[in-house]
Amino acid sequence: MKTILIKCGGSVIDQLSEGFFSSIKKLQHDGFHIIFVHGGGPDINEMLDLLSVKAEFHNGLRKTTEEALAVVEMVLSGKTNRKLVDLLRKNDLYAVGINGTDDNCLQASMIDEENLGYVGNVEEVNNKLIIRLLEEGYIPVLTPLGITEDGIKLNINADYAASAVAKSLKVEQCLFITDVDGIMIDGEVASLIGKEEVLQYIEEGQITGGMVPKVTSALAAIDSGLNSAMIVSGKKEFYSAEIWNGTKIVANERLYK
Repeated sequence: MKTILIKCGGSVIDQLSEGFFSSIKKLQHDGFHIIFVHGGGPDINEMLDLLSVKAEFHNGLRKTTEEALAVVEMVLSGKTNRKLVDLLRKNDLYAVGINGTDDNCLQASMIDEENLGYVGNVEEVNNKLIIRLLEEGYIPVLTPLGITEDGIKLNINADYAASAVAKSLKVEQCLFITDVDGIMIDGEVASLIGKEEVLQYIEEGQITGGMVPKVTSALAAIDSGLNSAMIVSGKKEFYSAEIWNGTKIVANERLYK
């Protein structure tokens, strides 16, 4: 089963265009199955502030307290996930929202309970539910929440969740959605670039700002065992007639120059 995983951050969902959804339809027409993993940072932060949930930080990372976790799940499953599922439906794409704790899909363990609270790493992916939905022609839309052996729910970084699911499903490609056309080097989009070059351009300051975490996530996906990952725009078509638009990052050391 040829599968494409799409990681979509919460800040990008509202910017997804008709061209973006058209690309998904074309991928399906070409025989690919699609799965989304989404984040929801802006929605979560807005609700935490609205409910006056006190923010605790450790080394710059927000600690997920039990109170905060309840808000995280409420927002991710009840708002962000539904928003993305509804957008897909409105574009005639059949999607099903699932929580990472459903059927113990994202089996996780705590990273550092004392300092980070209910934050986890994915230890194993139980992909039976995902595969069944894919086989039935649905687009699973996965909320990045995990669950421990003891039934404790954990907040999972969406990029790490995407990498774990991509590896489990042996996907053909992992796409990270952004609001620009790809990685810009010397004013031009780099269509193909090696991992070592990416690290070099980050160090040199050619890759900056919000692109850095996207690229870092793509590199993490490659490190998890994928041959490549892509940075594509959610504001336009990224696929048509077997042609990809965006930046493909591969494990090879140097390709761009």
